[in-house]
Amino acid sequence: MIPRIHAKERECDKHEQKWAKTVGKIPSQQKNSLQANNKAVLQEDLPQKNIAVIQEDLLRNIMPVQQKFTSAANCITVQQRQRQRRRNIVCAALGAAVVLLSVLMLVLGQTIYSLEDIFRALCGEQIKGVSFAVQTLRLPRMLAGVLAGIAFGIAGSTFQSMLRNSLASPDIIGVTSGASAAAIFCMLVLKISGFQVSVAAVVFGLTVALVIYLLSDGGSFGGGRLIIIGIGIGAMLQAVISFILVRASQYDVPAAMRWLSGSLNGVKMVEIPVLVAAVFLLGGGIVLLSRRVKMFELGDEIAIALGVNVKQTRLLLTVAAVGLAAFATSVTGPIAFVAFLSGPIAARLTGDGRASALPSALVGAMLVLAADLIGQFAFDTRFPVGAITGILGAPYLVFLLVRQNKKGGAI
Repeated sequence: MIPRIHAKERECDKHEQKWAKTVGKIPSQQKNSLQANNKAVLQEDLPQKNIAVIQEDLLRNIMPVQQKFTSAANCITVQQRQRQRRRNIVCAALGAAVVLLSVLMLVLGQTIYSLEDIFRALCGEQIKGVSFAVQTLRLPRMLAGVLAGIAFGIAGSTFQSMLRNSLASPDIIGVTSGASAAAIFCMLVLKISGFQVSVAAVVFGLTVALVIYLLSDGGSFGGGRLIIIGIGIGAMLQAVISFILVRASQYDVPAAMRWLSGSLNGVKMVEIPVLVAAVFLLGGGIVLLSRRVKMFELGDEIAIALGVNVKQTRLLLTVAAVGLAAFATSVTGPIAFVAFLSGPIAARLTGDGRASALPSALVGAMLVLAADLIGQFAFDTRFPVGAITGILGAPYLVFLLVRQNKKGGAI
């Protein structure tokens, strides 16, 4: 090993000698210039140059990414504006449709009146035949249809958004069945009518909703559990209604059956102010909580992370939605599938994949008014509004269940 080390040392010495000879052959001027260049290089601030180069490289690499993020943010902003514009257009079109259908409800009947006569009758002028037909029969019918449709539409969309399930509507989960059972019991057993029936329907509807909520809130709240429990309680209440109808007098059953089918016949102007107050108070409360409803669509965990008191908000929304459905049911009866259909139709029309309160309310009003006009004038026999909405809603319910079964998902 030692001879090898000495051999390497001798090779290094030879290279040093050659380098010294080479440097010795360089002219003095070139040596001075080389030394000056070395001093200049040593005197330069190399770290600053390196930082500048690094900054240029970073900017060169970051600028495309920043441009992509900026373009993506601009695209999102444009899409939001487009969705908002479409939503405004849809709401305006639905509002115009509701106004047109309301006018038709006042104009059409066994006798067709002119718009001038209707306007004069609404202003309080007494016109033979027109004043009674418009003020006593057609106006309460039209107002009940609009207000009940708004109430059912808001209630249905609230349940569907809160529970993130299209099956979650008051007429599916048994809330309207509770109100109907109380009303039928009051009409056929207690022989009472009017405002007392409405109060009993609202109170029992809220009680049934509270029972369903408490039974579904065991440990952790589940939307599917609430729907299953609601369907079971609704079936039980339908059995109670059938038992009361079988045991009731045959003279009282036709009026009860007409009310159970969901009808605007016989609505009196005295019942309208209560429904107006319920729609404005409870519906307005839901609209104020609409931002929280949107957070519920993201899931309970995200809603909690965003600062939402989930249990309190869910309880408030449930009480408000059930109250709307119960008040509307107490006046018009359980109009089938309006709450169930309003939310999905509004979501399709607005194109944002979710149902909000205002479009759903307008769709609900439009459905009730259109179905009532079809039931009155499209056939030789007049049908109640609930029969027409049931024909529309039942196929959609079957379609929804079949699609859910194909996806393999739970309710």
